[in-house]
Amino acid sequence: MRLNSYDDFTPLKEVVLGSADGYLDRVRDMSFDMFISDNLSGARGYYPSLSTWRDSEERRERNSPHRLAMKERFLGELVEDVEGLAAQLTALGVTVHRPRQPDPGLTRVATPAFEATVTPPLNVRDNTLVLGDEIIETPPMLRDRYFETQFLKPVFQDYFRQGARWTTMPRPMMTDHSFDPANVAHAAPNIEVPLDPRDSPYDVGLELMIDGANCLRLGRDLIVNVSNANHALAHDWLERHLDGRLRVHRMDRLTQSHIDSVVVPLRPGTLLLRDPGVVDYLPKALRGWDTIVPPPPGIDDYPQYENGDPIPASPYIDLNVLSVDERTVLVNDACKTLIATLERHGFDAVPVRHRHRRIFGGGFHCFTLDTVRTGGAEDYLA
Repeated sequence: MRLNSYDDFTPLKEVVLGSADGYLDRVRDMSFDMFISDNLSGARGYYPSLSTWRDSEERRERNSPHRLAMKERFLGELVEDVEGLAAQLTALGVTVHRPRQPDPGLTRVATPAFEATVTPPLNVRDNTLVLGDEIIETPPMLRDRYFETQFLKPVFQDYFRQGARWTTMPRPMMTDHSFDPANVAHAAPNIEVPLDPRDSPYDVGLELMIDGANCLRLGRDLIVNVSNANHALAHDWLERHLDGRLRVHRMDRLTQSHIDSVVVPLRPGTLLLRDPGVVDYLPKALRGWDTIVPPPPGIDDYPQYENGDPIPASPYIDLNVLSVDERTVLVNDACKTLIATLERHGFDAVPVRHRHRRIFGGGFHCFTLDTVRTGGAEDYLA
């Protein structure tokens, strides 16, 4: 089918689902040394990293026998759960596309300005925006994700042959001085923070960088979460590029980065929110929508880890749900509180297993990139 995706809730026909297989090849490189935070609750949690941009005791001990065995077990179960999601989507009649796998020998890449590790294409939502009939590859804020969309090229090429537009936002040089220095105080897990910035012959000043998961798609409207100067430049680029086609709205500092486990449109007129205070950050036209704010999940909603294993603090990743249509929502099968809340509001919650989401930092929305939905450029904010 031709590329067509303007929202996150009309009937889903085709989707790209990321792959966790490559992480198994990188198990010795991974460390749970990055953190998720949000501005509303202050909750913080672990997030895995292949980068070495922030030293920590966790990174220095990442390959002790206990840690290595832990990572191998968690990663094996992550692969199982992602493949289970693929099977569930197929059973619901959705065509599932998959990215190419990195060659196991591909561990580092280089540009004129930096060297970095290679992150496998699991959270495919992050570095691409699909806006109607256009694929937009976004400029990431982590060097080790710089080439991640290369693994999606076969899928994008097929859509291009069928008539899709295909655009890449300006690729940043990503020297140390490319990053907003204000990030240091509030680093999110997907924002690079050079702690000792060094001059480079390739310095061009602050550059535009942003992830697709900073954005909320609502028909003819795109809402962009801006938390730093890099995001602000990217917002301006999107506003100019989409002028006359979509309306671009700036939303300031709802989170430090991604918003798809903070505000989730489930259908026209209904939002799933992490906290009632989210409403104050939204564009005025969205503040009148009905809201669903589930209670925080209980301790039994998550796996309990052995002594010495990381135990993240943030309980909110399960709001990162994936809607198959305006009634059907894929939800983590362990999150009984959220399932019950959605069912009380008339949704069909389809339980799908994802055991270690508080460690790996991604949910069903992060793992997927919807490429074909039936909806069009509707004016949901009228």
